[in-house]
Amino acid sequence: MHQSFGQEELTLDNFEPSGPAYLLLDKGLQFRITDAVNSLYNFDFATAERGFRVMEYQYPDHPLPYFLMGLSTWWKIAVDLENKRYDEVFIKQMDRTIEKAEKLYKKDPTNKEAAFFLSGAYGFQGRLYSERRSWTKATFAGKNAMKYLNLSKGDDELNPELLLGDALFNYFSVWIPENYPLLKPVVAFFPKGDKDLGLKQLEDVAQNAFYARVEAQYFLFRLYASEEKQPYKALAITDYLYNKFPNNPYFHRSHARHLYAVGRIAEAKDMSLEILRRIEAGWTGYESNAGRYAAFYIAQYNERTGDKSEAKKYYLKTLSYGEESESQESGYYLYSLIALGKMANEEKDKKKAKDYFNKVKKYAKRKHPAHKEARDYIKKNKL
Repeated sequence: MHQSFGQEELTLDNFEPSGPAYLLLDKGLQFRITDAVNSLYNFDFATAERGFRVMEYQYPDHPLPYFLMGLSTWWKIAVDLENKRYDEVFIKQMDRTIEKAEKLYKKDPTNKEAAFFLSGAYGFQGRLYSERRSWTKATFAGKNAMKYLNLSKGDDELNPELLLGDALFNYFSVWIPENYPLLKPVVAFFPKGDKDLGLKQLEDVAQNAFYARVEAQYFLFRLYASEEKQPYKALAITDYLYNKFPNNPYFHRSHARHLYAVGRIAEAKDMSLEILRRIEAGWTGYESNAGRYAAFYIAQYNERTGDKSEAKKYYLKTLSYGEESESQESGYYLYSLIALGKMANEEKDKKKAKDYFNKVKKYAKRKHPAHKEARDYIKKNKL
């Protein structure tokens, strides 16, 4: 199921000739940095950042090269959001983007490109702060992102690059209060969004943007999978992204996940074996977080095909990767414990079985379905 999202390469066919005002629309620059942008998403950070540093040398007063350097750092964070080692560098890079964009904006308050970078940099900072549960900082960044997003609207020439922020706002301003009631007072500051319009705009950016295309696709497949309950649409996007950027561990594990979600479990298993091979070989970005996903899918495949010994081996690997990434509260970790507990009970090792189920109770929140399953199993089997 291979679906095209934009051009196979980051080409320039969708852009009208632009005036000299905005570097974002400079086709010559887009052509020159296509390899660098593709390298970023393919996790060849050295090549990508070398290209962005050349841009920085050519355009030292423009926010674009600093923004792209920050985007490169963001993808180092995205593969393992629990790891905070790049946080400080990333915040500084976005601060530098803001500093450069503010200078442009002060010179010309009608400069929509400057407003775009201010909105984007504050938006990215807000994403990180919200991941870190720094709600005050996230709110401040969000308000600034919204302020400049509104100022960057209304320039057809800069669409669809500018449309990404608009799309995310339209979707998430409705989604946040639905899913995080505590944040309703924060969202109350913002105008009302429109989720359907937000999805439509994301599709537009995913098809037509140059700089924002992959970011739009990233949001789209996540929304289709979790919020919109359209797993085949999510699968089509991850299929495209994995084939386009085969060395991106986030796209790799996401594609395996969506194959598993639609029941293509043998394919998910094969893809997962490759993920584990790359972790062992030390590929960039392939670490315990991806291993936890991959080992679980392999274990599930083996359990369903009746190979209990291999299933147990990979459930234990899931636990090992989960402990390495401190992800004991994740579903993969908890359901691996349950599977191992059931296997131990079938092997008449009630003590080991009880230990596994007690671990589920230790790590799962009481309302989590795994917690209830563990309680019920202990009771039913008199462990």
